Amino acid sequence: MKKKIALIFGVTGQDGSYLTELLLKKKYIVHGVKRRSSLINTSRVDKFFYNNKQFKMHYGDVTDTASIFTLIKRIKPDEIYNLAAQSHVKVSFEIPLYTADVDALGSLRILEAIKLTNKKIKYYQASSSEMFGNSGKKIQDEKTKFNPQSVYGISKVFSFFVTKNYREAYSMYACNGILFNHESSRRGETFVTKKIVQGLVNIKKGKQKKLILGNLYSIRDWGHAKDFVFAMWKIMQMKKPDDYVISTNKQFSVKKFTELVAKKLDMKIIWKGKGLNEKGFVKNKEIISVNKKYFRPTDVNQLRGNFRKAKKQLKWTPKHDINYLIDEMLEIT
Repeated sequence: MKKKIALIFGVTGQDGSYLTELLLKKKYIVHGVKRRSSLINTSRVDKFFYNNKQFKMHYGDVTDTASIFTLIKRIKPDEIYNLAAQSHVKVSFEIPLYTADVDALGSLRILEAIKLTNKKIKYYQASSSEMFGNSGKKIQDEKTKFNPQSVYGISKVFSFFVTKNYREAYSMYACNGILFNHESSRRGETFVTKKIVQGLVNIKKGKQKKLILGNLYSIRDWGHAKDFVFAMWKIMQMKKPDDYVISTNKQFSVKKFTELVAKKLDMKIIWKGKGLNEKGFVKNKEIISVNKKYFRPTDVNQLRGNFRKAKKQLKWTPKHDINYLIDEMLEIT
């Protein structure tokens, strides 16, 4: 039986590494795409690159139309997963043009290449809960209207609708996974969950004096990346392409997440003050403060996803809770 071939844009990221691991276990031949850089940024997938003949790495970029066409023609994939993105919401305010070029037009370039080379190729678009923004709904599902609050979210809305458009206009297998926040021990250090875990561990060890955070009251639906990439694969195995919310239906504030991590480190945090003056103390020593520079110009108050459709149609449910997630992150840090 011929092995399936998958092409992953954004393979060196957290999700790319877990997806590669999953697809290799399912006997796929996996081709990953990474941008050319003077720095080595393949640590998450090095074990596949060096130890598995079924995994191949290529240089490419979703901002480069020619490289996309060349890769698709050469590799002839059965499935394409577009995980490539400028994925930091706060940074999208600082480099909006680049964010839009990668996160919005990047998906269009891949879809157009599929249309012009082989419309039978299945396409997965990594959509985001940030598309909902401040939707006015306490829980978001596939029918909730989008109201993005960042260039990142706006770009992802474009990609969502262009994926849907190509599906309907050209009868292509093109689908969206609307993924809520998902973390792991492989998460980048600039993301708040990893920043909190690493910061508190360093403080506990005496290697860091203080953890500086932004909005303590941002509320998010946090799952595990391992569960979420399994959902990506399940979405691509359906007979008909469709769009799905992938979440845990549970939410925690940044402040609560910090407290959960601290508790596991036997650090009891006492909070004092309000707003920008709110601080966290352990044994009368200030270890946490708030800085306005970590706030977004426009912020999303709370996100919580309803994955009922995914549960019913994909037979998918999250297997790892937030305590498992924190334990894993602490073990690696």
